[in-house]
Amino acid sequence: MKLYSHIFLLSLFFAAISCSQTKKLETGADRLIPEYLSVLKNKRIGLVTNSTGVLSNGTPLYKELLNNGLKVTPIFAPEHGFGINVSAGNDVDNSTIAQDSIKVYSLYGTIKKPTKEMLKNVDVLIYDIQDLGTRFYTYISTLYYVLQAAAENNIPVYVLDRPDPLNGTTIDGPVLKDGQKSFVGIAPLPVQYGMTPGELALYFSGEGLLGNNLKAAITVVKMKNWSRKSYFDNYYNKWTKTSPNIPDFETALIYPGTCFMEGTNISEGRGTHKPFLTIGAPFINSQDLINKLKEIGTEGIALNPIQFTPVSIPGMSENPKYKSEKCYGISIKISDRNNFKSVEFGIKLVYALRELYPQKFKMNDYFDKLTGDVSVRNEIMEGTKPNKIIRSWGKDLEKFNEIRKKYLLY
Repeated sequence: MKLYSHIFLLSLFFAAISCSQTKKLETGADRLIPEYLSVLKNKRIGLVTNSTGVLSNGTPLYKELLNNGLKVTPIFAPEHGFGINVSAGNDVDNSTIAQDSIKVYSLYGTIKKPTKEMLKNVDVLIYDIQDLGTRFYTYISTLYYVLQAAAENNIPVYVLDRPDPLNGTTIDGPVLKDGQKSFVGIAPLPVQYGMTPGELALYFSGEGLLGNNLKAAITVVKMKNWSRKSYFDNYYNKWTKTSPNIPDFETALIYPGTCFMEGTNISEGRGTHKPFLTIGAPFINSQDLINKLKEIGTEGIALNPIQFTPVSIPGMSENPKYKSEKCYGISIKISDRNNFKSVEFGIKLVYALRELYPQKFKMNDYFDKLTGDVSVRNEIMEGTKPNKIIRSWGKDLEKFNEIRKKYLLY
């Protein structure tokens, strides 16, 4: 009996070791110096990053490069700035990391693509930013323009791969249509595209999306021990904010759907400390909205009535919708991520608001940029049921998925 007990305990021990090993994720940033140092020696490096660009031990990537004798000539920062402390939509100024005398060029303002002048002292570009797996999250637009500039100037690009935090399998939402290209919709992708930054880079270049027959010289420094089905918190205990209004992982999960509120006259919760999980307006009756959403059918979330007053929060939202006005609406809590479909919930939410408040609820052109398809707004205005709208994406998603498969690395 003791022998069987020992065997059982040993099996548990080795299973625990195996489990811990599968959980140990190595990002592209973790692998860069151990595996590519010799290639980067004596190169002038342009680093595209922000404060998400860190190694698993917490060391900023630019510091790791400097500590290993490499030369970082400029840093290029996306929306929200290098320190992720500038509110959404606000231009970011050029700056300097004084202690290391590194110029930081902003790629969010009048200039969104590195210029020839910015690249004159660059031999190689390295891209390392944690994105959100969502088409209108602008870090992937920065990646697109960096690849385009690199191809135009014959500069090789190393993309240090990171997980799609929402998992690498879910694809959902309308695929961006011709005529809707913008900085929140840079390429024909669905709202959730289920790809890593490295896979996206290969897709942008491989599908000829950079324009003028441009092809970028891309090296993807792959991750180790990442599973496509996994979520961010399968590997990390703590969320590092990817932008000022994505303060935790639950917000990241809801964002692809409730971000549609940005294209409406409904508050998406900016001006509170629960953005995208807090939805409302002065004219909403909370219980009516909850009842309508339950009638339509929602899964994987709990909805509760809420009152809130948006206020100016420096670095998050200085001038939110309905600033200083009392709003009524819903607080959202994700209860079952495996049954929750964020994009579909977003469409149901917009439909419910239109049904309840046809005279007061408004959508604008920015809504079309977020969905990437003007027909979505038209169908909602015409009273088309949400499930029919959702089914209309099916063929486009199938076509996209066939293309997407060519670029999957894991």
